[in-house]
Amino acid sequence: QVQLVESGGGLVQGGGSLRLSCAASGDTDTIIYMGWYRQAPGKEREMVALLYNNIDSDTRYHESVKGRFAISRGITYNTVDLQMNSLQPEDTAVYYCKARSRNYSFWGRGTQVTVSS
Repeated sequence: QVQLVESGGGLVQGGGSLRLSCAASGDTDTIIYMGWYRQAPGKEREMVALLYNNIDSDTRYHESVKGRFAISRGITYNTVDLQMNSLQPEDTAVYYCKARSRNYSFWGRGTQVTVSS
């Protein structure tokens, strides 16, 4: 089992920045990747950014956030941060941290990000 605790989020004006952080605990040696997903009202949950636990620390981004968001290791190896710049109202959503092992997906409780126009 992997437990995820998210922090960050909140309300920001369009063009502003926010930083999310997710700390994993438990069976962290089994994690293949960690990352962030988001779900806006009435929409399906979508991948925002992923960080793989491989030699190259590969990353993946949703097309809409490339050049604006950056995922990275946080203060510890099992912490993942998402720096969000140039935020737009369409980025408004609940952001969820995810950790994926070989057989399971683990989710955080979510944190609200609201961008005003």
